[in-house]
Amino acid sequence: MGPIIGITAGFNNSEERHFLRDYYVQAIESLGGIPVILPSVDIRLVEKMYNLVDGLVFSGGSDIDPGFFGESPQRGINEITPIRDKFELYLAKKALVGTKPVLGICRGIQLLNVAAGGNINQDIDGITRQEHDQKAPKWAPFHEVEILGGSLLSKIIGKNKIKVNSFHHQSVKDLGLGLQKVAWSEDGLIEAIESSNPERVIIGVQWHPECSWNRDEASRSLFEFLISCARDRKELHKSNGNK
Repeated sequence: MGPIIGITAGFNNSEERHFLRDYYVQAIESLGGIPVILPSVDIRLVEKMYNLVDGLVFSGGSDIDPGFFGESPQRGINEITPIRDKFELYLAKKALVGTKPVLGICRGIQLLNVAAGGNINQDIDGITRQEHDQKAPKWAPFHEVEILGGSLLSKIIGKNKIKVNSFHHQSVKDLGLGLQKVAWSEDGLIEAIESSNPERVIIGVQWHPECSWNRDEASRSLFEFLISCARDRKELHKSNGNK
């Protein structure tokens, strides 16, 4: 049986409804994982949720409440989802010190950074003239990012420059403890981070590989690596007699 990959779900405040685009599920299922959608539950269940899965994907979605990184809301911030924020930050803090592979996507990269004690730009409109919200199909490569040579991300993708899709208005600002910048756009915005501990597989990307995994080799490689690491860890624990 393939590794179980937990994917965090979005939350609609007015409808009190959890949701997740099928892109994520199809990517995990098609590449050999077992997708499990994780709703925003009581934080007392975070430990059990974490123990349930072999790997994690923190999905994209709504803005993060700036109160969680010590700021007041600024003009340009969009809808926040307090229920989701609280659950995912607890889960992310657990994941940052754990041993299971993690992939953060768009909101997910920002969430990992906030969980590690960092912060984000609440709205990038005032700090760059480069367009980061493409008016093109979601799978279409839009702008170039440069990847740090020797980083885990560069080893996974096999290139130091790629074109990525882009639809976001926030970005990682000051890095949290234990994280390092490993990719950036032409305007200098952080496009990817990873753990500075080589024993941990924790990667966050600002773009959306779930929209292009079946069209783009770099996007597919990210999911394949996550699932492969989750599978290896699961088999290792099984051979050691652990659950």
